[in-house]
Parts: sequence; structure tokens; C-alpha cells
Amino acid sequence: MAQHNELGKRGEELAQKHLREKGYRIMATNWRFGHEEIDIIAQEGNELVIVEVKTRSETTFGDPETAIGKQKIRSLVRCAEAFIEARNWNGDTRFDVIAIVFSGNSTQLNHITNAYYPTM
Repeated sequence: MAQHNELGKRGEELAQKHLREKGYRIMATNWRFGHEEIDIIAQEGNELVIVEVKTRSETTFGDPETAIGKQKIRSLVRCAEAFIEARNWNGDTRFDVIAIVFSGNSTQLNHITNAYYPTM
């Protein structure tokens, strides 16, 4: 497995642990719709939470959360709509980002709730 894939996997595992510790219920990980994917789908209370995890080993080129552009947001929305339909979800939905930086022996995790409000 390529080093960047291993870093991403480590980040997703840490993000799942973080969410569980906060009382979220993990419903799915790496959920795919066609070629699109949602890293983590969780539930907090009566709210469906679509989580994009961005992991970096440094912030030279900016914080990880800044790497989510309009095209990625549109992809997440399409994928979330497919999940909602497949599961017949009737509650509220929000989109979060968990940004993780592994730098040496240090780890920074930034959980941004309601990171963006999708529009189509």
C-alpha cells in the first residue's frame, strides 16, 4: 500500500475513534455510490452526519480541510443522497470534516461540524 494510502487509513481510523468517543454511532465507512465515496457516515442523535476525513503529514501547503473543493462537495452530496434513499433516512443531515495532521510524534485533530452547507 502506498504511503499516502496508509496515512489516509490511519486518519480514518483515528476519526472513527474520535466520533465513537463523542457518542456517535458509525453507520458505514468508505460507503460507495458508483465512483464516489463517503469516508464515514455516522449518526449523532437524530442527525445523519456525513464525514469527510482529510489527513496530512504536514501543513506546508495549507490545512487539510482546505483541500475540499466544490467538486468534492457535489460528489459527497450525490453520494449522501443515494445513502439517504437506500436507507430511507428521514432525519436531518449535516456535513462535517475531520482534519488530521500527523507530524512527527504530534497529532492534531480538528472536527468541524457543519463544515459546509451543500447546494446543488
